[in-house]
Amino acid sequence: MLGVFLYIFEVKKELLVCFSLSLLYITYYLVEVVKKPTLICRKGEFRQFLEENVPILSEPYWPTPWCVESRLQTVLGSVLRSHLLSHIHYRREILRLSDGGQVALDWAEIEEETEDGSPRPVMLVLPGLTGGSQADYVRCLVAAARQLGAHCVVFNNRGLGGLPLTTPRLYCAVSHADLAEVVEAVSARGSPLLAVGVSLGGLILGHYLTEHAERAAVVLRAAFVVSSPLDVIKGAECIERPPLNTLLSWHMARNLRNTVRAHAPLRRGPWDWAALERCRSVRQFDQAFTTKHFGFPSVDDYYRAASLRDKLWRVRVPLLCLCAADDPFQPRAVLPLAEAERSACVALAVTARGGHIGFLEGWWPAPPARAPHAQYIARMCRQYFAALLARPAPADR
Repeated sequence: MLGVFLYIFEVKKELLVCFSLSLLYITYYLVEVVKKPTLICRKGEFRQFLEENVPILSEPYWPTPWCVESRLQTVLGSVLRSHLLSHIHYRREILRLSDGGQVALDWAEIEEETEDGSPRPVMLVLPGLTGGSQADYVRCLVAAARQLGAHCVVFNNRGLGGLPLTTPRLYCAVSHADLAEVVEAVSARGSPLLAVGVSLGGLILGHYLTEHAERAAVVLRAAFVVSSPLDVIKGAECIERPPLNTLLSWHMARNLRNTVRAHAPLRRGPWDWAALERCRSVRQFDQAFTTKHFGFPSVDDYYRAASLRDKLWRVRVPLLCLCAADDPFQPRAVLPLAEAERSACVALAVTARGGHIGFLEGWWPAPPARAPHAQYIARMCRQYFAALLARPAPADR
């Protein structure tokens, strides 16, 4: 009998410990994890517009309770969505560029006409580092476009999307000239044009908005950027932090090496192939290849040119940047907060958690529990663009 009582006591003790730990974690989750996004923008018309018309910016973001760590959000977000979201069927258009290059534009179009016969908006999406039309976050954005009643077109950078290179040139963070040609081609349809850039795609989009500011203000209604390292100099330092960030950097460097290796025109160049094959981080790859391919004296010069921190003031198109304070590549400490606070057209929406292009939420953050259009990135994108499309376009557009 004594043994039975001792057993019951031990079970109760273990249950009490489990209950106490659970209570501590729930308290931590509710106090430190679940928070409304911080909106960083100069007081004025654009900030007031966002606060009044984009509800998600005023609602708490509830990260997946069992996946709040930034690297877990980053990796599991990609793995779960990649495997569980349905693939998208596109119509491919090959766009010939002025220098003889070519890029693939993948269209996900809505066949039905609008009720009033007006052209449907077009959402132009720029994927990340080596991403393409089937990237998990792109599928979410295509779903957001459909909810918006808009066509979606994905811009695959040179050398991506299965297209061969017709010139010995790839792409980098400052390849805004290619995007400028894509924007002109897509805007020729006469539809309201929206643009979304994710990670590196957001950097390229940002450089287009700053280097082609006057033209962008005419052809683009609005832009949305997700998890883009707006300060590349400081972001590059964060990517190199051991041990977990260096593993992510190694993975990205491997994808970049594979991209270069896949194209015969790149086999003749001023870079050392042996050094390129030894690259185990993004910085090493940029030092061995990107700087030489695009004529930068050093990797630091490239990162200075790629940074948007000191260029945001040039943006004349409404631009909302979704960032996570715990992004392993761009934590809150390196965000250009002061620059955004001085801009009339740029706003940062900073969530407490989310990782790099993670932003998982709910107990099960993927289908069947959470459809592509219900993902946090897709909901913010749709609400933001829907609100902007609902208000009259400026008279000069």
